[in-house]
Amino acid sequence: MKALRNLLIIAAVVTTTAAPSAVAAPAGRAPVVLFTGYHGTKLKFTVHNQTTAPECPSSGSFEDWYQNDQPTVYSQVCQDRLRTLLYNPNPFVPMPLRFSEQPGVSVDFVDYGKTSSAPYYEAFFKGLETAGYVRDKDIKVAGYDARLTPDQGGFLARTKHLVEDTYRANGNRPVQLVGHSNGPLYAQYLLTHTSPAWRAKYIKGFTPLAGNFPGQGLLYMVLFTGLNIEDFGYPTTKDNAVSSAAMHLTAPSTYMSASDPRVFGDKEVVIHDKSTGKDYTPRDYPALVADAHLPAYARQIADYYIGFVKFAGPKWFPGVDVNAEKGSGIPTIVGVRLPDLTAGQIVDTTQFLYRDGDINQEDITNDAVLAWQAMPCHRFSLHDSPGLDHFAMPLDQGVISRLLAAIDTPRSNCPR
Repeated sequence: MKALRNLLIIAAVVTTTAAPSAVAAPAGRAPVVLFTGYHGTKLKFTVHNQTTAPECPSSGSFEDWYQNDQPTVYSQVCQDRLRTLLYNPNPFVPMPLRFSEQPGVSVDFVDYGKTSSAPYYEAFFKGLETAGYVRDKDIKVAGYDARLTPDQGGFLARTKHLVEDTYRANGNRPVQLVGHSNGPLYAQYLLTHTSPAWRAKYIKGFTPLAGNFPGQGLLYMVLFTGLNIEDFGYPTTKDNAVSSAAMHLTAPSTYMSASDPRVFGDKEVVIHDKSTGKDYTPRDYPALVADAHLPAYARQIADYYIGFVKFAGPKWFPGVDVNAEKGSGIPTIVGVRLPDLTAGQIVDTTQFLYRDGDINQEDITNDAVLAWQAMPCHRFSLHDSPGLDHFAMPLDQGVISRLLAAIDTPRSNCPR
């Protein structure tokens, strides 16, 4: 899934609710906290006397982040195997606590909170700097382990602390949350797991850039094909396809990011099995798991984490002003035709299934945020940039300009 970069905005459509009353914000612009996209945060894996993969170095380290160019003694397959989470099927253990690292493997954030922790977003940071922002002062990054869901790994407490510290370090100015791709899922979880009083004190607004709120079809596909983190390309060797598919199979975020049947129903085919002629839509995921003879834990994780981050009903509205962005008009992968349901398959472009979207997320995904038009007080807008691809969005000057305009707009004065 190596995306072509198309930075031309051909047209724009804006959808808004009626403007509520507004109150003046404290002097100075709101600081920005960015929630990166999938594997947009630098992680360091430290390995000490591992025996999980005997063919791989027993000790050493490697980093995990999109477009990682750091040398390492660990091959792609070795990295996959050592990044694969262990799952404890004990039903008496709460689901978020059932996942652990391989023996001898530990994971740490690299430069947590700093802009250096998210190299892909360099142009975004520079765009804010041009407007007077200062890195690591009023631009912060809410990093997370992309394998995990926001109920794991201390995400909630760690991120609340980051937001509160950023607020205090910038003259008690409420913070603008910005999320890209999967990042808005984590930001939404924060907003819906804090009190109205906390949001009123600390949050200026929320800017989701192509937020993956209801999931996307291609995450079902990676259970069979894998997906390489460093370039978001599909494996080209059998060993890599097997190791990558296995890694995604035990990552709870795979399921959280897969299209939610409650939103998608049977509107898209995510897997076509050529051996049987059977199509599987998001609604058919239980049959897909069963027919593929995936491990029992796959169904357990899927049932718990598909649709995990709620957003569509009034109970799950973010409770802050929202200016959302999306792209459209680009053929987007939502599924694949496979010879059978064996895990670890090599695919090419002729096997993919497409529909309209932003090259990474389909239109159903990107339009789902329109549910927030029903927020009774807070402002909501969704700006469509036809031809602007998913990966270019946070780097686009038009997107950054609209973000700055939203930051300069006083907050809505809504009851707590």
